[in-house]
Formats: sequence, C-alpha cells, structure tokens
Amino acid sequence: MVNANGKRKWSRCAPLVAAILVTMLTNAAQGEPQTARAPNLIFILVDDMGYNDLSFTGQQNFRTPRLDRMAEEGLFLAHHYAGSTVCAPSRAALLTGNHTGRVYQRGNSIPGPPRRDIQFRRDPHDITIATRLKEVGYHTAMIGKSGLACNSDDAELPSDKGFDHFFGFLAHRAAHRHYPTHLYRNGERITIEGNHGKEGEVYAGDLFLEDVLTYLGQRAEAEEPFFLHFALQQPHADLAAPDEFRDRYVDRFDDEVPHPEGRHYRAESQPKATYAAMIAYLDHSVGAVLDQLTELGLAENTLVLFSSDNGSYSEGGYHHSMMGSNDPFRGGKRDLYEGGIRVPTIAWWPGTIPAGSVSDHPSAFWDFPPTALELAGLPAPESMDGISYVPTLLGNPEQQATHAYLYWEFYEQGGKQAIRQGDWKGVRLNVIRDPGQPLELYNLADDPGEQTNLAGQHPEIVARLEALMEEAHQPSEHFSLPPVGQ
Repeated sequence: MVNANGKRKWSRCAPLVAAILVTMLTNAAQGEPQTARAPNLIFILVDDMGYNDLSFTGQQNFRTPRLDRMAEEGLFLAHHYAGSTVCAPSRAALLTGNHTGRVYQRGNSIPGPPRRDIQFRRDPHDITIATRLKEVGYHTAMIGKSGLACNSDDAELPSDKGFDHFFGFLAHRAAHRHYPTHLYRNGERITIEGNHGKEGEVYAGDLFLEDVLTYLGQRAEAEEPFFLHFALQQPHADLAAPDEFRDRYVDRFDDEVPHPEGRHYRAESQPKATYAAMIAYLDHSVGAVLDQLTELGLAENTLVLFSSDNGSYSEGGYHHSMMGSNDPFRGGKRDLYEGGIRVPTIAWWPGTIPAGSVSDHPSAFWDFPPTALELAGLPAPESMDGISYVPTLLGNPEQQATHAYLYWEFYEQGGKQAIRQGDWKGVRLNVIRDPGQPLELYNLADDPGEQTNLAGQHPEIVARLEALMEEAHQPSEHFSLPPVGQ
C-alpha cells in the first residue's frame, strides 16, 4: 500500500521479511549453512551500459554469459530505471532514496559558468544507505568509482558518508581513465606505478575485482552482515580493455571507424571491438563475484543486484546506435527518453528469489535504500521517495506497493523533465530556455520506443502529468526549473 504521496507503508511488507528470518532460523536448526542475521547486500553498478547490452535482452554482437546465467538463476526487473541520465545524480538517487526532484546532487555540476562541482555534504545532510545500514550493524564498503562527488580530492568523504572500507576513484572524471596514476584506499592516496591515465600497465578494473574478492573473503569470517557497493567503470569511455578481452573482438566488425585522440578521450582504432570487450570484462567480473559468494558459502544469505547508472552513450568513438545498445528504446545517455534511463537490472539470491523470473513492476534507483532497510529489519524514513521492492524479489507481486509516479529532471541541454505514471510517459525538453515547451506524451505499453506523441489526443492526461511534475520538483539552492507551462 502507498499513501497519498506514493510513499510505502511499512506494515504491509514487514511480514515478508519476518518470514525470511524464520526460514533462516529453521534452516540453521537443521544444520543448514544459513544464519538468522539480516542478509548481506551487494549492489554492482556498471557505468553507461545500455538496456540491450546483454545477450539475453537481445544483443547479437557480443555475449554476456555470466549475466545471462545470473538472470536465469534470479529475477530480471524489466521496468527498472536509473536515478538520472548521467552519473552523479543517478548515483545520488541510488544512495539516498530520493529522486532528482528532491535530491541535493541533481547534476554532474552546478549549472552556469564557471563550472562548479557538487558533492555530498557532510552528515546530517545527504544521509546514505551505507550510514543507515552501518548504524544497525552492517559492515559497509564501496569499491570502484565513488558515487559521492563528480570531482573531488576529499579522501575522507567515503568514510564520512558511511563506508567502512573504500578503494577506488574519488572523482567521476578521474574514473574516465582505466590506467590511473593513483587511487585512494581508506583516506590514503595510492600511486599506481607504470600507469599514465590513458595507457599503462595496470588496468584499474583488475585492482577493483581483486579488492572485492579479498573483501568477501574477510566478510565470510565475520559475524555481522555487510553491504558492498561495487562500482565498475565499464563500459564508460575511455574505450579501453585488457588484451585478453579485446582480442576476442578485434577485426570482427567490418564497419569500424577509428577514433583519434581527442581533447579528453584516448585514441581507439576499433571502437566497437573495444566496447564489446569492456562488456565482456564486466560480465567476467560479475561472474567472479557470484562464484566467490558460492565458494564461501555466502550466496544463500546474500542479495546481489546488478544495474547501470544510465543508458549507453555517444562519445570517445562509440555511439549507442552502432550495436543497438539501447534498443528497442529511443535515445541514450543525457536523454530522458527510455534509452537514457531504463537500465538492465538483475536480482540474484539463490533459494529466495524465484529463478528465471521477470517483473514488469516499475521501479527506480531510489527504491534501493527502502528495500535494503526493509531487509535489514527497518522502516524507511518518510523523507525517502523510494518504495521497497522486497515483495517483487520474493515473488509476491500481489503484495507489491506501487509508485504514484516516477519522476526525473535534468539540467543539461536546455533542461529536461520526465514522468511515468502507469503506462503513460511524459517528457518536456528545453524547459529552462523555453518554459512554454509542451509536454510530449507516450504510451509505453503500445509504443516503448516513444515514437508517437499522443499529447494532442489526451489533454486531460497531459494536464495531470504536468501537475505531478510541479508536485515532484522541490526548490534547490543550486538547481532551478521554471513552473510547468510558464
């Protein structure tokens, strides 16, 4: 059930979590390896992967065997959305439980010259799910690309925002480099010998995967549950992958267009082959994590979620249309059409999530914190926009609360807004430069590619969605939108 604001009511789903704990206690009494403690939580987030960049969703140019198997053994959330269409606000929604109409970090930078970066504020502001879980006994870690700042050198920020362990990039722009000269580990700057940013001897992804596997080994011996946020860089440009993976695709595509070194991204002679290799690399990394959980006896008490922070992109020599990365949807990164925000999302929890299941429940990044809190035995704060999808995970869709609507706002390219209510999707473009721009209206059930604007045929639906957009947007000290229709 939801209240008038679309918020989850705690009492509806609490018995489901209680049932999980009862099952764990029963199995423990029978000598099974499960324990009665709250489940471990792992959120694996990749960077700029399209909805159609998995072979089981339709990709024909490369294969993703481990992600395919993860879906076969778990649940595919077919209508799951990123927090935004670029990195920083998307990850802010994931970590706080608020959508971009209310979260503090609504863009990669504060609009207007000069460019000003924005990062999570110190507690008690911008409380992360790591902090909330830590307070109830979880050990917390973030490995890879930090979701806390677009450009920061604040080495203490991950610790201050609730992560007991951190290894990776502090800044999003630094994470464009797969051969970094340095990384950060728990407040200390670590030099990576032999690397020069665009080229080098040590691929950052290898370091992150090694650290993840080490962390899991340590947690297997610990008493308390853990939350691990594993944030891979792939397939974000720079286009770069280890030879072991790139060699699988070199010279496979006849229509390769070499990309010269640009102002920001490295040169790449075969962009399509390297993009495919980066997907293969992240597929391998996910498989290694799942294998480690199984070998350590942690799998049946661990929920693993996999997703992407937005749709595939057009930069660094690759365009999402080259291999249909966002098919069957329109647009890509920096769009609020489905191609920019609907992302491939899989949930895996052996023995708990029904294998091979698919859900059409509309959900989004800001639903993860309420879901994690419910599994930890806690209600979500009223301040969160998210709704727990625990019933969907457990195969009980009839008990799943639903959103009154899903909402996004974006401050680049003239400003954009989007809203989904049921099968209806509204999109407004250029809203900062021209506030009078009309709302485009699409029926996703009949037109998932958003090709036919039905606004003229349904003025009453347009008016309703515009009113909801006004409700969803809250004033911000850094980000502002003019009223709808003005």
